[in-house]
Amino acid sequence: MSSEAFNPNPTIFAPSKAKKATHTYAKPHSLWLDDGDNTEEEEYDQSDAPEGIDQDEIFELIRSISDPEHRSMSLEQLAVVSAPQITFDPKYPDRITVEFTPTVPHCGMSTFIGLSIRVRLLRSLPQRFKVDIKVKPGSHQSEHALNKQLNDKERVAAALENPALLEVLEQCLSTVGESAHEH
Repeated sequence: MSSEAFNPNPTIFAPSKAKKATHTYAKPHSLWLDDGDNTEEEEYDQSDAPEGIDQDEIFELIRSISDPEHRSMSLEQLAVVSAPQITFDPKYPDRITVEFTPTVPHCGMSTFIGLSIRVRLLRSLPQRFKVDIKVKPGSHQSEHALNKQLNDKERVAAALENPALLEVLEQCLSTVGESAHEH
């Protein structure tokens, strides 16, 4: 990696509050998740239907990934990722598109950013999910080539076999789950 900074002075945004998942069976002012007065409809769902996931849950998985150039800052703090940039295909709810916005149009770290998002989701989501990673339209000078590279299984696999790339990737993912105040 070169020592030249692609964006030596990035704009930093305040991170949003992390959303805590609340169970539908949790009473708002109860000490217990379940006060024992459930109706049969509130009982645990034992169907074989796969559990759904939403935009906020995907965002929680990727928001605290470190930027490869500015390691003390998260992708959320640099406004590279946001919840509205995560979409689901209405016909196929297991197909997710994550769009990200590089901080500058010539960002040389965009491949690392997209790869870190892909790897985080590969490690976290069930295999039934198909994830497309894309650069926000008009936000990068090599948008088409980046999108093609980030969604090509063979290129991704080859990148993950490169020890130098893998080291940078693991450093970016090492902060996953930390809040912005912990960085």
